[in-house]
Amino acid sequence: MAANPGADDPEQKLLVECNQLAVEIDNEIVVIHNFIRDKYRLKFPELESLVHHPIDYARVVKAIGNEEDITEINLEGLLPSATIMVVSVTASTTSGKLLSESDFEKTMEACDLAMTMDTSKQEIASYVQSRMSSAAPNMCAAVGSEVAAKLMGLAGGLINLSKMPACNIQVLGAKRKALDGFSAAAAQPHQGFIYGCELIQRTPPPLRSRASRLVGGKVALLARMDAYGQDPTGSGGEKMREEMQKKIEKWQEPPPAKINKPLPVPDQEPKKRRGGRRLRKLKERYGMTDVRKLQNRVNFNQAEEEFLDGDEVIGLGALGKEGSGRLRVNVSNKQSLSAKAQKKFKLKAYGSGGGTSGLSSSLAFTPIQGIELENPNKNMDAERSGTESYFSELGGFSKVIPGMASTKRA
Repeated sequence: MAANPGADDPEQKLLVECNQLAVEIDNEIVVIHNFIRDKYRLKFPELESLVHHPIDYARVVKAIGNEEDITEINLEGLLPSATIMVVSVTASTTSGKLLSESDFEKTMEACDLAMTMDTSKQEIASYVQSRMSSAAPNMCAAVGSEVAAKLMGLAGGLINLSKMPACNIQVLGAKRKALDGFSAAAAQPHQGFIYGCELIQRTPPPLRSRASRLVGGKVALLARMDAYGQDPTGSGGEKMREEMQKKIEKWQEPPPAKINKPLPVPDQEPKKRRGGRRLRKLKERYGMTDVRKLQNRVNFNQAEEEFLDGDEVIGLGALGKEGSGRLRVNVSNKQSLSAKAQKKFKLKAYGSGGGTSGLSSSLAFTPIQGIELENPNKNMDAERSGTESYFSELGGFSKVIPGMASTKRA
């Protein structure tokens, strides 16, 4: 296969030149339209705001001519019926004047020239479209011969079109509109020749931008196939056209309806709970406290204490009975200590000195019961003998009456 089979093809060169000639004809028609509009503004100044297309404007001017009563002129076949009605109503109130003989002749010649150039342009376009099926069969099968001819003509040939990326092919032929200070929110950019193909025009407006990107990517692939003659039959273009059509139809499908899923069948077997520290912490957090356990417990043959809470009578159960007179506060970090360690801890808590400190208290903090109300002299009373309340084994009398010592000495 040749590296550039269509680089020196005279037919492709002719097609490119024909497209360039069509573009030049369009530019000349615009110049002629401006000339006709400037001349005919004296006769019918409102016409240029009612008929915008250059060829339609030239045909209407040719039909009206220099007649005084414009309402009697038949414009059917030249303009739509709604536009004809607006033109007739506006012509009855126009402030225009008759043209001079020279201006009228120049205007009619310009109208004939514009219509002749438009006819030539259509002949060139029909020839290019007829030859595009052999020059670019895949592109013609996908987007049509008219769009393919415009793309190839603006790109400068099929080889140049095959070298362009898809994003540039998408905007080939796009025109930037001068809004003159108006908002650009309604403007639709990136609308080139591809936007006028049949696939995109059949697509709903919200999806046309997405469809143009899809078609631009496929045209880039098909241009490379046609440039290097990989598929002269055009079957690749037809296949890609079907793929694009299916994708666009898929985009328009409604989303699937939401289905309510049935609940799963519950397991008959009990769930296996994970053991360990996490489960123990969970049980401690939501378990019953000791106070609640005592309140729910009732001693046999003993009446429980009750109190009124509004209209309800709440029983205390075993709370407030014997053995519960001490104030207990749970310590968060309880530790199990041996009996020897507990005894040593109690001696340290009560103090080791014989004299009572002014900072000593009857509250003892132990790791088992928390805060306890205890007598700090309890152990000292147990160690004393029976006569130590009057006579001390370690010292003499704790109190001497004045005068007793002098009496004994006498």
